[in-house]
Amino acid sequence: MPLDVTPYDALLLLSFGGPEKPDDVVPFLENVTRGRGIPRERLEEVGEHYFLFGGRSPINDQNRALLAAIGEDLAGAGIDLPVYWGNRNWTPYLADTLRQMTADGVRRAAVLTTSAYSSYSSCRQYRENLADAVAEVPGAPRLDRLRQYFNHPGFVEPVVDATLAALAELPDAVREQARLVFVTHSIPVAMAEGSGPDGDAYVVQHGSVAAEVVERMRQETGRRHPHDLVYCSRSGPPQVPWLMPDVNDHLEALDGQGVPAVVLIPVGFVSDHMEVIYDLDTEALATAKRLGLPAARAATPGIDPRFVAMVRDLLAERAAVERGEDATRQAVGSMGPWREVCAPGCCANPRGQRPALCGSD
Repeated sequence: MPLDVTPYDALLLLSFGGPEKPDDVVPFLENVTRGRGIPRERLEEVGEHYFLFGGRSPINDQNRALLAAIGEDLAGAGIDLPVYWGNRNWTPYLADTLRQMTADGVRRAAVLTTSAYSSYSSCRQYRENLADAVAEVPGAPRLDRLRQYFNHPGFVEPVVDATLAALAELPDAVREQARLVFVTHSIPVAMAEGSGPDGDAYVVQHGSVAAEVVERMRQETGRRHPHDLVYCSRSGPPQVPWLMPDVNDHLEALDGQGVPAVVLIPVGFVSDHMEVIYDLDTEALATAKRLGLPAARAATPGIDPRFVAMVRDLLAERAAVERGEDATRQAVGSMGPWREVCAPGCCANPRGQRPALCGSD
């Protein structure tokens, strides 16, 4: 018997978006930073990161691959459910996707965001985007966002295996002494402190995942590697505090301490976004090379079959909840499964309250 996913008649993949060609870069960055007063010269400077890769972000192609993999996985499980894709900041825009879903007769859809953790920018802002799009599209379907999945085994287990594989790339002489450097996107300190229903969820969630990966690696290798949580992609005015340390500064510090090797683990990302291929593969590995510090970068989950199957699991879980049935919620590590519906005030908008779907406020 196929899994019962009623009351849903569609699944929506919601992501950040990215430019597809050089002419898209600055307009895309204007979308991302709208309302923040960032001068065009600064946007053009940031755009150079994209121009290094032909003016094309990898994120849209990765979403296309994930979309196809999810569709195949659902079909293989006997679930006949259309899968749609919409973006926050570039085509296909979320409102346009909702128009297509409405025209196709979709009445109620589950929503998966390509962000695993809780903060304003990685959770509530997507919920605000959903509310804006629904308000813009007459007759739009009801949308239920699937829960944050930072500690779902379908996300964590690929990270463990990718870290083991990266560790194996290091020279034999330094492998056992390698330090694990978990990397995620920096956000303003105030945003981090306001994340989750009780505050500090963003850092705590990452710390829980990192600790679980380290423990599972100990079980595989017999050694508990020292580890750190660091950040990349800081932006915004210098007077505003953001989460630190920066990955490059941290590599400098580790080298000064005599650490013999590192594994860079992009634990904050589900696939090889620009922050991974530029901040880590370009900048951080260049820093390590300059220091003479052996380094390897672990892969992101991408379309690992376990990550793709996680989507089906979250869908079935939420469907059971909506039908009023008991649901098995998978989670690993020190924290339990995250709630389906966000609490009042969770991950508050630092610029003022705005309508947001999939929450109780």
